[in-house]
Amino acid sequence: MTILLVRHARAGSRKDWDGPDEKRPLSKKGRRQAAGLVDILSRYPVERILSSPYVRCIQTVEPLAKAPGLDVELRNELAEGAPVDTALALVRELAGTTAVVCSHGDIVPALLSALAESDGLELGDSPPSAKGSVWELDEVDGRFKAGRYVPPSV
Repeated sequence: MTILLVRHARAGSRKDWDGPDEKRPLSKKGRRQAAGLVDILSRYPVERILSSPYVRCIQTVEPLAKAPGLDVELRNELAEGAPVDTALALVRELAGTTAVVCSHGDIVPALLSALAESDGLELGDSPPSAKGSVWELDEVDGRFKAGRYVPPSV
């Protein structure tokens, strides 16, 4: 099975946003990146879509959820600043499932590092995680050994 670990698409600038950061939406480029994820991930038999409760993450995976009619499951374990061990536990719970997991620039690299340390996930020296990118993580018997980076579409 495969976990598709997505870093949310480009959002508007933090310094130009007046509201709570959790409500900061995607930018125009981010909306294009989110639409591009549909093409990138459509070849997978996605069973579940899980997201940080932050608006920018939800908006990143909403277009992907529409085609197969899946719900976006909001999970605090994927929120910005969440402890990486809770995100790791969530990913482990998804073993045996093809799922999209959308999170933030602090969680995605930390989760990749944790999987490299615990499972021997091969990542290379400095694994990238650009906004709107995906890591395809192949799981066999509950362990993640292989990963492939897919850059953002835009």
